[in-house]
Amino acid sequence: MGANVDPLVVGRVIGDVVDLFVPTVSMSVYYASKHVNNGCDIKPSMAATQPRVTITGHPNDFYTLVMTDPDAPSPSEPSMREWVHWIVTDIPGCSNVTQGKEVVEYVGPRPTVGIHRYIIVLFWQTKGAGVIGLEEADVPVSRSHFNTRAFAQHFDLGSPVATVYFNAHKEPASNRRQRH
Repeated sequence: MGANVDPLVVGRVIGDVVDLFVPTVSMSVYYASKHVNNGCDIKPSMAATQPRVTITGHPNDFYTLVMTDPDAPSPSEPSMREWVHWIVTDIPGCSNVTQGKEVVEYVGPRPTVGIHRYIIVLFWQTKGAGVIGLEEADVPVSRSHFNTRAFAQHFDLGSPVATVYFNAHKEPASNRRQRH
């Protein structure tokens, strides 16, 4: 009776953002010293700057990372689904995201109401480095109404090879870090 249910299914990541897939690459995501596990809570102030992301995979392969919020502006009315927070392409296997090409600059979580899910999806670039074909004209004009599935299909990325997600909600003003 104690069957494990995939946290990506429980958190509706599979269904809302990606289809069922078999992970083939390990991806580690850290905000400062906090390791991101599926469904964990991360304070928006902790996630203000891009996370440290390392991946396994094959050194001769290249990967694309996409981070979105499928709950914008509100989990009960996600009329801006998905809101893209970050896109990095041409990430070499067995390295970290800083080795790739950031095509959509990182913007940290900014939930206004409710608990939002922030999904980080990694795809294998079937055509290798630089041939994903992501030109400036292909960069989303707006961060809202992004579609991870359509993006992957358009660039022939196939199914995800790794995915992790975390939850965040608006912090009380007194708990937010002062930004200078």
